[in-house]
Amino acid sequence: MNDLPVLSVLPDLLAALHQATGAVLIAPPGAGKTTLVAPALLDQAWCTGRVILLSPRRVAARAAAERMAEQLGQKPGETIGYVTRLDARRSAATRVLVMTEAIFVSTILSDPDLSGVSAVLFDEAHERHLDSDLGLALAIESRDVLREDLRLLVMSATIDGSRFAKLLGAQTPVIESEGKAWPLELRWLGSAPELRVEDAMASAIGTAWREEEGDVLAFLPGVREIERVAERLAERLPQALVLPLHGQCEPAAQRAAIRRDPQGRRRIVLATAIAETSLTLDGVSVVVDSGLARRAEFDKAAGVTRLVTHRASQASAAQRAGRAARQGPGVAYRLWEEAAHAGRPAFDPPEIMTSDLAPLTLALAKWGNTDPSAMAWLDPPQRPALEAATRGLESLGALDGAGRITEFGAKVASLPMDPAQAAMILRATELGGGGVAAKLALLLQERGLGGRSDDLVQRLARWNGDRSTRAEASRKLAAGWARRARSLVSEGSARGEFPAGVLLALGRPEMVARRRDAAGETWLSAGGRGYVLDPASPLAAREWMVIGDAQGQAKGARILSGASLEESEVEQWLGERIERRSVLRWNDEEGRVEARLERRLGAITLSSGPDPSPDADAIVAFLLDRVRQKGLGVVPFGKSSLSLLCRARYAGIEALSEAALLDHLDEWLGPLMGRRLDAVDKGALGGALRGRLTWEDQQAMERLAPAEFRSPAGTAHAIDYEDEGGPSVEVRVQALFGLDRHPTFGQPPQPLLLKLTSPAGRPIQTTRDLPGFWRGSWKDVQREMKGRYPKHRWPDEPWTEDPSLKTRNAFEATKGK
Repeated sequence: MNDLPVLSVLPDLLAALHQATGAVLIAPPGAGKTTLVAPALLDQAWCTGRVILLSPRRVAARAAAERMAEQLGQKPGETIGYVTRLDARRSAATRVLVMTEAIFVSTILSDPDLSGVSAVLFDEAHERHLDSDLGLALAIESRDVLREDLRLLVMSATIDGSRFAKLLGAQTPVIESEGKAWPLELRWLGSAPELRVEDAMASAIGTAWREEEGDVLAFLPGVREIERVAERLAERLPQALVLPLHGQCEPAAQRAAIRRDPQGRRRIVLATAIAETSLTLDGVSVVVDSGLARRAEFDKAAGVTRLVTHRASQASAAQRAGRAARQGPGVAYRLWEEAAHAGRPAFDPPEIMTSDLAPLTLALAKWGNTDPSAMAWLDPPQRPALEAATRGLESLGALDGAGRITEFGAKVASLPMDPAQAAMILRATELGGGGVAAKLALLLQERGLGGRSDDLVQRLARWNGDRSTRAEASRKLAAGWARRARSLVSEGSARGEFPAGVLLALGRPEMVARRRDAAGETWLSAGGRGYVLDPASPLAAREWMVIGDAQGQAKGARILSGASLEESEVEQWLGERIERRSVLRWNDEEGRVEARLERRLGAITLSSGPDPSPDADAIVAFLLDRVRQKGLGVVPFGKSSLSLLCRARYAGIEALSEAALLDHLDEWLGPLMGRRLDAVDKGALGGALRGRLTWEDQQAMERLAPAEFRSPAGTAHAIDYEDEGGPSVEVRVQALFGLDRHPTFGQPPQPLLLKLTSPAGRPIQTTRDLPGFWRGSWKDVQREMKGRYPKHRWPDEPWTEDPSLKTRNAFEATKGK
């Protein structure tokens, strides 16, 4: 103990805290900062109260307190105590109190000036948990506003000390301990994508067991992988003592994993990231790292927090490997390639960037802060996430429209859990079902409690019958929550036991879901999200459920837990949320709007039937929206209207551009609408379009894009402005006799594409050079036309002839007169 590296810098640290109210201590793993610094503060003149040491995890908090108490020759609860959610040891004599970060947040919210506390130590600050960042921000504000004598110390092995120092104050000192470095050998085993992680890890652990000495610590992403590896090792290494280490283990099992085996047996400890920092596992000299980490991320689209497996960051891998060389030389096996290591992220993202910010937002509102940006953050919370959290809290009734905490919100914030779960317990208490609701909330938080079923009712029944230490402690915690809720709201008189699904729906009504297929595999929630369920689940046969937890992408997130509901229960308990409204849909087969009366719970349709008297204005608005979505092509314009639009487009008349028409649909199309788009009067449509043209627009169109071409014979021909070859007219060739100049249109004049036809209207030539045609290919046309239409005129020099569509005899007779 006397050779721990942190002892060499302890005098500097004590001097710094004597002169200032903040400091940053950087010390490598195993330097002793967790267990030596807090007790060393107790005999300082300024330290007249308690020292709070924050630990990121329950296992680490209890282990640190037990080790410090052991150093003093005491038991936990005397000078050294701890408080975790499921366990506590403290007394009036306790001077150093180790607690989890979440409990500290609750503590400071209840007592902002931290009366009786002289110092708060933030251990393993590099992990950047949401509660750690929030607790530090609140503690800094408490020190700056209420407690000028409060000492704040940030401790870690891998943080940017200057950033934390700047956060604590401009003159905050950064003290570094070099530590005692034991040799560490890295062995790169490479990845095996074809193997499941538990198979690859079991094989790697077997290799390490045979090749090395000392206890083995293996890092796996989650509890299920730990259990599967344990099964494989029981077959391959039956002589090995295999111990799990994760948050769901009983305290006795956690202690066994942390300490050497009393009988001297060699151990294999299978751990989650819980063993990455804070803990020293006696006897471990070998680490086997899967290279995977599982962390909670909030899916804003689905509205749920899901567990996502990622590659462990470089910093995390370094922490894990360092576990092997804390007490002597060690070796770390890594299940990835050395060349790929640089491609891993340098650090894990701070939780404030990935988590649901509803708890933080509510905590700040209780603190009296409606502007989170004014707090002291290393990384400020993102505005969209804060806005989403605020909307959710407003829907719960916890915040008002100005972001201030409501009376109900203050009660929600008084319970140490997710706001939705707290709201569920409070509302259930008002109905007389608070006790069961508190147990449900704990089941959602404590994975594995009551078994692994995704049916929360089954897990609740198993938990009620479980007599293990963890189960007993959990029941006491839930009972404490229920008592707290009864002190906050008036307890109702329960008429029988409330169904679990009803209680869950009180806090998260948007998670009420209905089955969408016969197999029970796909579900639709009232919030509008789709979810999937294992068809083998006992919940798959039910029609309704309330989703408690889900994992995966927003589209098709997998349901991890839920409780069934009956439709009668939906009607009875969620009746105030059921809406009766007229819904409009487009009927493709009949080409019309279909109006139906529906009863809906959010996105779930309970019943539907025809609406005999729909709102006419709503139908018009619906049809106009359809035009906006589909474009003007769905409007039944007549031939003249289409021609007008083509001319306007060619002339560049903005009033009849597609964008302008879509922007002003309400003005020109709205008054003409009924229940069908195809019933709009075509003549009225043309009038509406022309009505949008000013006198200047009309003049510009006639000048730049005239509607028709008049031939020398006096015939009128509509100009086609949509022709692929450009604006064109179709005209009988005889109508152009006597014309020795090509017709033009627009300004500046442009040649009109002439599509010349025979007396029968059949095409004979297309040209933009009429004089050239007369003097060129006309001879071939003349010869062919004389044979087909001998009664008509086919002169040698048509440009010298009078235009006429009449036959030769009729023309001569007219000319003779």
